[in-house]
Amino acid sequence: MLKTRKVAGRGDAISSHYAFGQLEDDTIIKHRLLTRTTTTRGEPPLKKLQKKFTSYALEIEKDADNSNDCERLAKAFLQELTTFELPLLKSKAVIDANLREKENFNELKAEINRQIIQAEDDIEDLKKQLEESKVERQHKEECETIRKLIAMQPPRSETQKVLTDLEKEIALLEAENISGSRTLELRKKQFALLLHVVDELQNTIEEEPRSLMEEMRNAMEDHKNGIEDASCGPDAMAVD
Repeated sequence: MLKTRKVAGRGDAISSHYAFGQLEDDTIIKHRLLTRTTTTRGEPPLKKLQKKFTSYALEIEKDADNSNDCERLAKAFLQELTTFELPLLKSKAVIDANLREKENFNELKAEINRQIIQAEDDIEDLKKQLEESKVERQHKEECETIRKLIAMQPPRSETQKVLTDLEKEIALLEAENISGSRTLELRKKQFALLLHVVDELQNTIEEEPRSLMEEMRNAMEDHKNGIEDASCGPDAMAVD
């Protein structure tokens, strides 16, 4: 698998080709870590240690008087072992540091998640407080409007005085109404009486000419009868 990387340099594009893919690179790095091989050149440290140990073991198995060579090979093996162990200790320290760093990262991540959840809860609370504040502000504005309307009205003492005057005027009008009703009723009775008197007078006026005519008729009859009596008197005397 080939990879192309663009490197800036004097405006030219330089292509770098890698002989291994990502999986092969991971395998090689893992092998190098296990064998303590840091470069592709030279003999691996583990192989060198193995050779030192093999040389020391073979030298011990010899029957000849080779204590100096054994001691020299033993020192060389121990030195190589120390050299091989030092990177291991460093790697262990790095691993421990990475584990601690990972643990710290996990704790930090958990703390950040907790803070995010807390922030979300705080945001929801603030939203609720904002809505409540809007409602409260609206109520305050309505109360302020009502207060201004109340302030525009006259004082209560003046209003009470106006109400008292109106009550007195209403009472006076009611009294006048009652008085007017009584007067109207009296006028009705008087008018009815007047009509009755007019009827009586009209009847009297209509009856008086009749009585007068009757009296005149009676008078005329009386006068006629008197004349007749006067005319009959000398004749009666003559007969006698």
